[in-house]
Amino acid sequence: MPAKNEDLHGMVPDKADVALILLDVINAMEFEGAEQLLPPALEAAPRIAALKERAKEAGIPVIFVNDNFGRWRSDFRSLIAHCMNPELRGYELVRMLLPDEDDYFILKPKHSGFFSTTLDVLLNYLGVKTLIITGFAGDICVLFTANDAYMRDFHLVVPCDCVASNDPDDNRRAVKQMREVLKADVRPSTELDLQLLKRKARQTEAEHPEPEEATFVSRSREAGR
Repeated sequence: MPAKNEDLHGMVPDKADVALILLDVINAMEFEGAEQLLPPALEAAPRIAALKERAKEAGIPVIFVNDNFGRWRSDFRSLIAHCMNPELRGYELVRMLLPDEDDYFILKPKHSGFFSTTLDVLLNYLGVKTLIITGFAGDICVLFTANDAYMRDFHLVVPCDCVASNDPDDNRRAVKQMREVLKADVRPSTELDLQLLKRKARQTEAEHPEPEEATFVSRSREAGR
């Protein structure tokens, strides 16, 4: 946790040990291969929406992390407005997963939600220790984001029923890799106890507190006198 400006000058008002990430769910599905991804994505969408609702009831913040489809000229609201065109493939998908006013959002330039984005900063100011990652595609953006989260020592939860890929076999392999290599909890979303996740995250923080930078600097100055 930062030593000062703990709410990023009011821009990050929440404090949370657990956060829910929705990856690339605001999606027009108008790209090559989308016709294969859309059916499993539509199947996963109601489960993601239900998990999102449960997370909010449990006080877990929701973060939309999304590709920027506007050639670097769009923002999140214009992206939503574009995807809410009923003539687009992804219309029903987006309609089920619309963000609320108090949700966070980040636009990403490539596969991982961490690459060249402010996700690290946001999670740091929130105080997050555990990430629940959902979205599309499981074998690409979800996997890449989970890899980067693991490298940053987050505890990972990737509900197997809340991720989808173009090919079901590829999706199963990605989920297996996240379970075996990244030590992710991949049980279905309906089996997740969100309050237990929060308690475990708090317990981890109590057992392994982060060093207080300000105290360290102060003591170093005292030692130098």
